[in-house]
Amino acid sequence: MAEILPLQVPPVPPGPLLRLVDWLQARFFPGAMDESTARWIAFLLIILVAVVLARFVVRIVFSQLGKLVKGPNNQLMLPAIEAPAATLVVLVGFIAALSIVPLWDTLPRVVMLGEQGALTAVVLWGIACAGGAAIDHFAEGARVRRLHIAAFIPLIKKSVAAFFTIFSVLVVCESLGFEVQTFLAGLGIGGLAFALAAQDTIANMFGSFVVVMDQPFYVGEYIRIAGNEGTVEEIGLRSTRLRTAQRTQIVIPNKTVATEVITNFTRMPQRRVDATLGVDYDNPPDKIQQVLEDIRALLRADPGVHQGQIVVSMADFSDLSLRVQILYFTADPDWEVHMAVRERVNFGILRAVDARGVALSYPNPIIRIDPDVLKQISTPGPKA
Repeated sequence: MAEILPLQVPPVPPGPLLRLVDWLQARFFPGAMDESTARWIAFLLIILVAVVLARFVVRIVFSQLGKLVKGPNNQLMLPAIEAPAATLVVLVGFIAALSIVPLWDTLPRVVMLGEQGALTAVVLWGIACAGGAAIDHFAEGARVRRLHIAAFIPLIKKSVAAFFTIFSVLVVCESLGFEVQTFLAGLGIGGLAFALAAQDTIANMFGSFVVVMDQPFYVGEYIRIAGNEGTVEEIGLRSTRLRTAQRTQIVIPNKTVATEVITNFTRMPQRRVDATLGVDYDNPPDKIQQVLEDIRALLRADPGVHQGQIVVSMADFSDLSLRVQILYFTADPDWEVHMAVRERVNFGILRAVDARGVALSYPNPIIRIDPDVLKQISTPGPKA
C-alpha cells in the first residue's frame, strides 16, 4: 500500500514589513522585548491603523469625491461602494499584519487560501454593490420618463442578484482550492432530478420573465386574472400579488399569469356606460323625443363625457315600457371619476324628464283597473 506523504509547502521568505519590524525591535528595543513579542505588538498596531483608516479616512475620501464628482449616477455609486472599500482596507491591513506573526510558519496554506477567499469575496461584494447602484440609477430614470419597465426593475434586480450570488460562491470556492468544475459536472445529473422536482418553481420563474418581456401590466395597475380583480402590488420571481377592493391580498403563481387572459382596466382610454331608461307608454311621442334631445345635449355639454361616441335613442318596445338606450364613455377611466360623471349625468336625466313631464315606467308591472269596472266589482249584487 502506497504511503500518503504530507503536503509539502515551501517556506515563505520574510517580507519587507517583517524585516522592518525586526529592524525596529533590534534598533530601539533590543533588551526590552524579544522578536515574537514585538511582532505581536506590531500585528495589533497594524490592525488598529487599518480600522482607523477604514473608519475615518475612507469616509473623508468618499465625501470629498462626492463633492468633486457630480451627477446622479455618481451620487448613487459612491455611497454603494463605500462599505466594500472600507472592508477592503481592513482586510488588506489584516493580511499585512498576518505576514509578521508565526501563523505563516504553522498554517501557511490555510492562511494563504483564507486571504485569497476573503479578497475575492470583498471584490465581488464591491462589484455587486456597484451593479445594484447602476440598476437603481436606471430605475430612477425609467420612473422619471414614465417607462413601463420601471415597475419590473425590482424583479430584474432580484434575478441578477440571484445569478451573481451563485457565480460569486463558485468563484470564492475556486479561490479556496475546491474543484468547481467537478462540482458543475455533477450538477448535470443532479440538475435533472432538481428540474423534475421543481417543475412548478421553474414554470413560475419563466412566467415572471414572460411578464417582464411582454409587460401586460405593471405595479399599481388594476387588472383581472383568472377571475380575480385587484391592484398589482408586487411582481416577484414566483408569484404576482393583487390587492382587491375588499383589501384582501391574492397571490397568483406566475405560470398562471403567463397562460391566463389578462384584462387591464387601467389602460382603458375611456370607460363605457351603457344604461337603459324605461318610459311609460302613456307619454306623448313628441315629449319623449324632446327628452331624448335634452339628454343628448346634456351629454355633449358635460366635460367628463368623451365626445367620440354618444348614443341616445328609443331602442325598442318592451312589454311594460318604451326602452330608451343611452350609451356614452367617460373621458377619465379612473373608477371614482367615472362614477362621479355617471352620477352627475343620471341626475341631469332625471331633471330633464321631470321638466318635460314625462313619466318613467316602474320595474314591476302595475295593474290598472278602469274606475267604472272597479265600481261594478265593489257594488254588492241583489240578494237571493
